[in-house]
Amino acid sequence: MKKWIMSGLFFFACTFALVLMFTVPGRDHEAAEEAGPVMPQVTLDAASAEEKAKASCITCHGNQLEGGVGPSLQTVGAELNAEQIYKTITKGKGGGKMPAFEGKLSEEEIANLALWLAEKK
Repeated sequence: MKKWIMSGLFFFACTFALVLMFTVPGRDHEAAEEAGPVMPQVTLDAASAEEKAKASCITCHGNQLEGGVGPSLQTVGAELNAEQIYKTITKGKGGGKMPAFEGKLSEEEIANLALWLAEKK
């Protein structure tokens, strides 16, 4: 009798595990999270980007983006493309290195700023 009960419990546990593996979202969600935000298509407006940089970036990166608390951004476009810069501005960098601007600036403002910074080579 105990063998039948243990066999039944084992079968139930295996079935439950299989059901969870195929129905609980996880891997797809994690992969999308790792990929990060997708940069919207915008046309570069240099004047607006420079204004946003002065309002949001100079505190850490300096008046001429020469660096300070944060690194120099004067040649950031030689190291990172616009999409990479967009992700960094949107999500920030861990450990308090750079704050996230998601929710503080619109996606379009961040994309415009990223395009502007990507041209700095």
